[in-house]
Amino acid sequence: MTAFHSVPGKFYDAFLFDMDGTLLNSIAVVERVWSEWATRHGFEPEVFLKTIHGIRAGDVIRQLALPGVDADHEARQLLKEEMEDVEGIVEIPGAIDFLRSIPPTKWAIVTSAPIELARRRMTAAGIPTPMTMVSGDEVAAGKPSPECYLLGARRLGVDPSKCLVFEDAVAGILAGEAAGADVTVITETHATPFDTPHFSIPDYRGWRVETDPDGRVALIK
Repeated sequence: MTAFHSVPGKFYDAFLFDMDGTLLNSIAVVERVWSEWATRHGFEPEVFLKTIHGIRAGDVIRQLALPGVDADHEARQLLKEEMEDVEGIVEIPGAIDFLRSIPPTKWAIVTSAPIELARRRMTAAGIPTPMTMVSGDEVAAGKPSPECYLLGARRLGVDPSKCLVFEDAVAGILAGEAAGADVTVITETHATPFDTPHFSIPDYRGWRVETDPDGRVALIK
């Protein structure tokens, strides 16, 4: 497997963060809402839930090619249910303080969630609102396509290859790689660990941000 750059101490033009599983833990909600959907459509929830992380709801459903099922309609219904359920949504440990330590023009959130759901969950977890944000409904192709991370870098006015992407799910990791960025994997919500060549940390506790004279940012222990 390809060996990737070591991340700590390396300076980047910007940090790009996924949201669910990376900045906040929404597993309680996802399991409640999607388990019911899976059961209604004849899937075993324990198996099915492993396939959806980091991917837009409509894309998850479209990939199943279920006869007579309108993926866009189902995604809208799931969004409504998820908007109404924020119980148990919390920050990934240390995320709030970590984000507040980054210069505002040097980070963005890049999420597969629709913007209204993203803001709802961020509010529930206390995640600060960034100056720059990309949501799943702003791109033609969702993760693992790199489109979202390329757009996030463009909005920040930086080269994606000079960015550090923070991710937790395979689809998002592949999107970060395809964008040419370095990747750090947050493992706090991983019930089943998976092999990755990328630098990995459980959460943000014990980590800080250092800014160099050129305004670039680094992850420092």
